Amino acid sequence: MISASARLLRLVSLLAARSSWTCGELADRMAVTDRTVRRDIAKLRELGYAVESAPGPWGGYRLRAGARVPPLILDDEEALAVAVGLREAALSGALGSDQAALSALLKLRQVLPQRIAHRLGEMDDAFVHTPRPDEPQIKPGTLLELAAACRRGDRARLSYRDWEGKVTVRDIDPYRLVHTGRRWYFVARDVTRGQWRTFRADRVDRLQPTGHPVELIDPPDPALLVSRSVATGPYPLSATIRLPVSLDEALRLIPATVGAHRPEGPDATIVDIGGPDADGLAGYLLSLATPLRVLSPDAVRQALLRRTRELFEDNANGPGGDVQENERRTPMNSTTRY
Repeated sequence: MISASARLLRLVSLLAARSSWTCGELADRMAVTDRTVRRDIAKLRELGYAVESAPGPWGGYRLRAGARVPPLILDDEEALAVAVGLREAALSGALGSDQAALSALLKLRQVLPQRIAHRLGEMDDAFVHTPRPDEPQIKPGTLLELAAACRRGDRARLSYRDWEGKVTVRDIDPYRLVHTGRRWYFVARDVTRGQWRTFRADRVDRLQPTGHPVELIDPPDPALLVSRSVATGPYPLSATIRLPVSLDEALRLIPATVGAHRPEGPDATIVDIGGPDADGLAGYLLSLATPLRVLSPDAVRQALLRRTRELFEDNANGPGGDVQENERRTPMNSTTRY
């Protein structure tokens, strides 16, 4: 005689395989009595499976969508297909969530039979994800390893390559994974420096758990930390500007992957932007073609004024007037604020 739990799993599999079963049919398939079938149906309902029943000699049981997600029973091919789909969703960010696909894939891989996990590993090795020209390659296994570290809450030893290819090893307290739409970032606390840091997931060489549990005190907003790091971290110079628009409009003008935004009331937004030098930043700000004010540094403000004057003078000598006439009719500081 099979155990009660195994019998329930068998019953779920049968109900999912066909639109309707009579009580007698289920009893014959499972080699139990009608009374046992009815008792098991009641147990499935307690577990969250929406099993409907119709009375009468021609009635029976059928499985419909419920109000919550109950345990699922998948065969080998179905489990493999779900795992592959979750892996692709995690790599592409197609679900619009930084954590959902990875979390579901992590849970699934923890309970997969070895034979299915081995097949999935073979597919990971054979499949090649084709990124955009500016998107780095990252293995699904690396993402799962980082996600597992965030779930465990244990200190780990991170081997990491910086943008120059230099490898460093440091102890970190894992926190979150963040997907910006272009790259995955690993947010963790650098134990030695006592600072919250962001690490590009594609530059992680190895992550080794230490088994030492840690309690994170006052962790940062991971998305905001990554946004600020991406906007200003790689650049030798950063500027702070004020846009006289709402936060939503500011994000349309300057993406979150370019600047770190914070609202200043309902109709203004402060943005931090990084760049190679003052002139390069001034060029980018001019390309926005929108009113703005440079709050700091003065070098960027002066570079922006210089570029604006040069642009004005280059176009003032065209047909219809000279420089002085244009200056009298259209004072530069009457239409643009810096």
